[in-house]
Amino acid sequence: MTLRLGDIVPDFTQESTAGPIHFYDWLGSSWGVLFSHPKDFTPVCTTELGYTAKLKPEFDKRNVKVLALSVDPLDSHTRWVGDIEETQGTKLNYPILADSDRKVADLYDMIHPNANDTFTVRSVFVIDPNKKLRLTLTYPASTGRNFDEILRVIDSLQLTDGYSVATPVNWQHGDDVVIVPALQDPDVIKQKFPKGYKALKPYLRMTPQPNL
Repeated sequence: MTLRLGDIVPDFTQESTAGPIHFYDWLGSSWGVLFSHPKDFTPVCTTELGYTAKLKPEFDKRNVKVLALSVDPLDSHTRWVGDIEETQGTKLNYPILADSDRKVADLYDMIHPNANDTFTVRSVFVIDPNKKLRLTLTYPASTGRNFDEILRVIDSLQLTDGYSVATPVNWQHGDDVVIVPALQDPDVIKQKFPKGYKALKPYLRMTPQPNL
């Protein structure tokens, strides 16, 4: 199936390195990042999984749970975890789904036959607490992902969900943001943005990040 932004993502139950995962129950009221790997014991995947483990405190601060996936079986994952921890200098502190029957890969359209008809591409899904899909990214197997960028997008999503703003190009936490064009009432703007704003154009109004 093809998932689009705003869709409710499919639920599933699958084995993992942390035991059976009942996805909706496991996610609970948290945000989630589900990301797939082409194959166990591959170099780029090993670096990605290790780096994500090091970032887990940052995901925790944002109420985000992380879940990896590969279509290899559980015993392969278990052996691979040792390599990840040895080479990347960190404990693997989140589960890897063992999707050998490709159930989750098919539900989330992680196998792209024109790239490879057997293994998953490097897919990323950011899912909000309402189980809605908020971001998708798809990388080729040869290119490692930028997990700092994934954190940046989560910061933007959580900020813009709570305030009438959008984040401009290359925005980083702490930078000025854009007041959404739909907000026009001066009194409401003054109430929402007591730090004021700078109107570069009527539709382009910059204001300090409101939750700081």
